[in-house]
Amino acid sequence: QVQLVESGGGLVQAGGSLRLSCAGSGRTFSNYAIGWFRQAPGKDREFVAFINWSGGNADSADSVKGRFTISRDNAKKAVYLQMNSLKREDTAVYYCATWRTSYYTRNDPRGYDNWGQGTLVTVSS
Repeated sequence: QVQLVESGGGLVQAGGSLRLSCAGSGRTFSNYAIGWFRQAPGKDREFVAFINWSGGNADSADSVKGRFTISRDNAKKAVYLQMNSLKREDTAVYYCATWRTSYYTRNDPRGYDNWGQGTLVTVSS
């Protein structure tokens, strides 16, 4: 079992940057692929980015491609989401989770568990 804790959210002006962290506990953290999702008020949870267990395979949503970068450091049991050129529409609570099954595609939140509590990102104009 692994537990995840997100951090790094906050208030930032449009065009600014933030780096989110997803800290994991447990000896098996490096075995898990990790996804980042976000949820804005009144909207469904939305896929943001994915990284496999080694960091050698990563993917991101079209809406953040070229602006967000996912990475991981298994020695530190952490996954990061570097967010640049932030827009107002990036405002949301950001969550990380472990990918548990390939029955669902990697952008489907139903394929994930061990969700963290989330960290709020607010982008002002």
